[in-house]
Amino acid sequence: MSRAAFALIVALFVATAAPAPAAGKPNVVLVVIDDLGQRDLGCYGSTYYRTPNLDALAKQGVRFTDAYASCPVCSPTRVSLLTGKYPQRVGITDWLPGQADRPIHKLSRPKLPAELPLTEVTLAEALKAAGYATAHVGKWHLGGEGFGPKEQGFDLNIAGDHTGTPISYFAPFRNKQRFMPGLEVAPDGEYLTDRLTAEAIKFIEANKDRPFFLYLPHYAVHTPLRGKKELVEKYKARGHGSQGNPVYAAMVESMDESVGRVLKALDDLKLADNTCVIFTSDNGGLATLEGMPAASTFNGPLREGKGYLYEGGVRVPLIVRGPGVGKAGSATDTVTSSIDVFPTVLDVCGVKSDAKPDGLSLTTVLKGDARTLARDAIYWHYPHYANQGSKPGGAVRAGDYKLVEYYENGRRELFNVKQDLSESRNLSADKPDVVKDLAAKLAAWRTEVGAKMPTPNPDYHPNPQAADGTVTLHARSAEVHGVMLRYEPLPHKDTLGFWVNPKDFATWEFELSKPGTFTVEVLQGCGKGSGGSEVEVSSGDAKFTFVVKETGGFQTFEAREVGTLAFDKPGRHTLTVTPVKKPGAAVMDVRQVVLKPGK
Repeated sequence: MSRAAFALIVALFVATAAPAPAAGKPNVVLVVIDDLGQRDLGCYGSTYYRTPNLDALAKQGVRFTDAYASCPVCSPTRVSLLTGKYPQRVGITDWLPGQADRPIHKLSRPKLPAELPLTEVTLAEALKAAGYATAHVGKWHLGGEGFGPKEQGFDLNIAGDHTGTPISYFAPFRNKQRFMPGLEVAPDGEYLTDRLTAEAIKFIEANKDRPFFLYLPHYAVHTPLRGKKELVEKYKARGHGSQGNPVYAAMVESMDESVGRVLKALDDLKLADNTCVIFTSDNGGLATLEGMPAASTFNGPLREGKGYLYEGGVRVPLIVRGPGVGKAGSATDTVTSSIDVFPTVLDVCGVKSDAKPDGLSLTTVLKGDARTLARDAIYWHYPHYANQGSKPGGAVRAGDYKLVEYYENGRRELFNVKQDLSESRNLSADKPDVVKDLAAKLAAWRTEVGAKMPTPNPDYHPNPQAADGTVTLHARSAEVHGVMLRYEPLPHKDTLGFWVNPKDFATWEFELSKPGTFTVEVLQGCGKGSGGSEVEVSSGDAKFTFVVKETGGFQTFEAREVGTLAFDKPGRHTLTVTPVKKPGAAVMDVRQVVLKPGK
């Protein structure tokens, strides 16, 4: 073969293998904030945090009020953002590597893969094949060596590895073993959010003359909470409200500044009109302590937070600006999920892919026509015990109704989230047909996506007796029965509450190694006008009743010795607390029950 012929063959091969030209296609900037609650932004109602840049972005684009993450924790939602698929299809249903089974867990979790499979088509791979420059700047948390951003379609990776938390929020960005990738050189004290922003802008500037995809998943505002000192002091001086953590507030402001700097860079380079900017988070705000002295944030009026299938755990901010947006400053209540980002971006960019996402393109919604988004329901499956205290379960939202199902005991709760945003009234007893329909949809969806279910834990040992003979039954370990009684995990509550239905009751399983007679101490609270409820405490044939004492508030707890119970055998037992009479608005709140052995 002549050299000329060989050269022609090579040229043809290179031309065939090279990405298709992307000239004229819009750029994409996808910003994902870690653990940011929907209500942490001014444009979503916060009066404590300062987010002027994101508020301005909402005025320039479309703000989604009913946007959801596909999971109440991080890694699975990141799977859905990058693939457009429900994460259950690839088996990633918890943060990686997830919490190991414990003796207090009634169920064992399904086995988790260690990474996002390379066979999945990511947003970066789809866009890169269409000629886009691609960059990942920030948190990856979808696999370690061999499964990082560069193996999943990103030309550039800054700071992304297998971990879910940063080595440090202030430089040097290292520990004894390693540096955060790409951050080996940094001036002492440099703030991570600022540095990631600078790296993102550097990428934009380097690729201003070609279409690019920038994925900017910040580590902020994830714990450990670390903010710039001057900002922390500013929020300390502002005082406290329901959202009153000054360190978290400082982190939110730095995150907002980051977005502002990126948007300014797009403006300065005259790229804004041809750049689709998407801002969201991976789950709801962290509203429980999780090892911190104070909760990060408060998601009210949304119920609970990160780790929970209630609205505070899965409803997230979603703001979209750029080509295809019909009316700037508009808001839509179209129900959407993080699985929709992948098909939306490809649609906006006019890029075809062989991927088969579960999500739907939102381009018609961005233009102002929500009616064309035909979807029956969106789903969740979280078969794990979360660090934040929630138990394995699933959920489905169809129209205005949302069903939450718990896998330990099959309990189902139904809410109309349009009328009852706080999910305060369980409608399961009032609308059994709706419960049946949604439960069937959820079960069928689990089968369709191959969702793995938890199994009985052979090493389950609930509430074991302590060395001193006591048994402590905390509210979080109770099983609630009925429609309204619930465990409320927020730090100022941490209690069984909403005991407004006298037919509701609570049970605890526990194990005795040394049986005998025990004094029962109840840590109870009761608001003004609700005292006087008669309550039965029982285990097997043994039982007694006591009268609830008014303590001045349902979260004003008082420890009371209310009776005795005798056990003649070691092993597993069940304690039941049941109202007999309720003269006031509620029975009581209970933080814990303690069985104290007799002397």
